Amino acid sequence: MIITGKKFSKPAMSRVINGDTTLPEEEAATEKVRLDILMTEIYKSYNRSTLQKFIAMGFVKVNGETVTKPNKKYEPGVKIDLKIPEDMKNADLVPEVIYEDDNVIVLNKPAGLLSMAKGEYCPENTLERYGLLVHRLDRDTSGVVIMAKNEATQKFLKKQFQDRKTHKTYHAIVEGRPKLDEAKIDLPIIRNLKRPTTFRVEAGGKPSETYYKVIKSNDKYSLVELKPTTGRTHQLRVHMEHLGHPIVGDAVYGTKADRLYLHASSLEITLPGGKRVTFTADLPKEFENVL
Repeated sequence: MIITGKKFSKPAMSRVINGDTTLPEEEAATEKVRLDILMTEIYKSYNRSTLQKFIAMGFVKVNGETVTKPNKKYEPGVKIDLKIPEDMKNADLVPEVIYEDDNVIVLNKPAGLLSMAKGEYCPENTLERYGLLVHRLDRDTSGVVIMAKNEATQKFLKKQFQDRKTHKTYHAIVEGRPKLDEAKIDLPIIRNLKRPTTFRVEAGGKPSETYYKVIKSNDKYSLVELKPTTGRTHQLRVHMEHLGHPIVGDAVYGTKADRLYLHASSLEITLPGGKRVTFTADLPKEFENVL
């Protein structure tokens, strides 16, 4: 049997193989880029994290088709449209991610963002869009909040809050200066039947305990550290108001301002797997401005 070399039908290819010439260079393929990165160049008033949430919410169309994955890649120059529903309140209030793994996501909630939806249709962004609720912060309170990514983790974390095995630290700016620089407030709290959405200190209420410490003060305001050992609704706000030093910006128990000056600074908790961790969120800049 005689084996002969394969002949190329195209002379040009033969010359390339023989080294007599080279093929013309193909035009470099345009590199595709993630959708969220492309949008940062178009919608510069929003940061990348906010744009990622808009994409996930279905507010973005690429070439006329709705896209919900921020990491999907396109060639630069593709037609991108962002349309936020007119009735979508606080759409630009997007929490910062502090930590994330397969089971939890820890967020720095901005003031003004709801923890959970009100009613079947809620035309605004809420924490529920980011995971399963474990605990809540009032709409006007900012700071650390932990969310679960599955029901088993949600149950595991919730039990720690119920058993008081978590440790929470808040910071608040209050009116005036408390007489004692630090003390324990041990006063029961009950629902105010005259104003059912509010609470007050009254004998026969649920046991409620808060430790406070004055961090710094001026003639008008004080920055205080608050450590609740119970988790009653509005506990910190009610306790400070009862002392005669309501939290600045508390329209319910004090006087209205640009925001409620209450911030969840840290949360100590055990993650699935047994690791004990503390998550923190720096004080918002407006706290510094007041003092």
